[in-house]
Amino acid sequence: MALYAYKAVNPDGRIVLGRIDALNLVDLEMRLRRMELDLVNGEPLANKGPFGGSRVPRRELIHFCFHLQQLGRAGVPIIDALSDLRDSLEHPRFREVVASLIEGIEGGQTLSQAMAGHRRVFDSVFVSLIRAGEATGRLPEVLHSLNESLKWQDELASQTRKMVAYPIFVGSIVIAASCFLLIYMVPQLKLFVTNLGQVLPLPTQILFLVSDFMVHWWYLLLIAPFVAAVAVRLVLHDNPLARLRFDAVKLRIPLLGGILRKIVLARFANTFALLYASGIPIIESIRTTQGVVGNLTIRRGLERVEQLIGEGQNVTTAFHTTGFFPPLVIRMLRVGENTGALDEALLNVAYFYTRDVRESVQKAQQLTEPILTVVMGGLLGWIMLSVLGPVYDVISKIRP
Repeated sequence: MALYAYKAVNPDGRIVLGRIDALNLVDLEMRLRRMELDLVNGEPLANKGPFGGSRVPRRELIHFCFHLQQLGRAGVPIIDALSDLRDSLEHPRFREVVASLIEGIEGGQTLSQAMAGHRRVFDSVFVSLIRAGEATGRLPEVLHSLNESLKWQDELASQTRKMVAYPIFVGSIVIAASCFLLIYMVPQLKLFVTNLGQVLPLPTQILFLVSDFMVHWWYLLLIAPFVAAVAVRLVLHDNPLARLRFDAVKLRIPLLGGILRKIVLARFANTFALLYASGIPIIESIRTTQGVVGNLTIRRGLERVEQLIGEGQNVTTAFHTTGFFPPLVIRMLRVGENTGALDEALLNVAYFYTRDVRESVQKAQQLTEPILTVVMGGLLGWIMLSVLGPVYDVISKIRP
């Protein structure tokens, strides 16, 4: 299916704009007619490229799982539950997706089959869990587990944003202050210092060169980061080897690399536990989680784990071989495997990493403030000493 942008008219005569998946324009018109909309025009959107595509917020998916779970436990048919949800949704894109799910189920598909046609909204883990819930007759329980997992992911994302927001804010202030000093203040001081007739020391010469560059080529400083970001993203999207090396470098960044590793492994452990507890075999669970870790280096390690387990090794030995998990986690896995409670052991691993991430974020925030203060103080000190040094030399040579 392709994603179409459409313009339609509702029964009240109002214009409605939106997007929906459809096979072609005829299929688009039929889908909108089922939604009581009359098509005015529509055109297919470009496929998802290196800069991503439209996404449904995680909060909407949490509401989706909770809604279906509650109505499913109450014995409400899935089509009626989806219809109620569609009528209550405010997010236009997700409302169209739910309407498409209803059409698919009415056409003879299962819920998981209908979801599989919307990979931009429901990833492979989501679809696999729904399929397992349908096969075992435990769909409400699976939806509850999905709901808890999505809320956990939302909390984890919040911790990550909290870790990044403060350095970005303070760093922006430092950069803005530095640009003001170098573009506005230093050129005025330069006229005064050069009129003293002194031989300028090297730090002062470097400061004036940097200031002159920023005064005359300031627009390059605005364009260069954007161009570099676009170039890096294009290279990483089109070159798997570059992506592999980049992901490996991210894990070795001082302080941040360790936190990133814990975030990725926490996401993996939580998802793996969810899949395994839903009755999905170990190898299939590991294969499914490979697409959600978000780091190619760790994904290669999980592919190695899948291979080792397929060759007959136990879970603990296979995970120990990767070298990504600390001894405490390996011990949890060994106990879980020996007692037959591997899903509980994996949930303990996820809890271990989640708590560790929270503590690491707090420590990083505590270290960020003094580091940025030192950077700001060093920058200001360099500017002041570079400007006042020649002035002090002249004053010291004046004889009373």
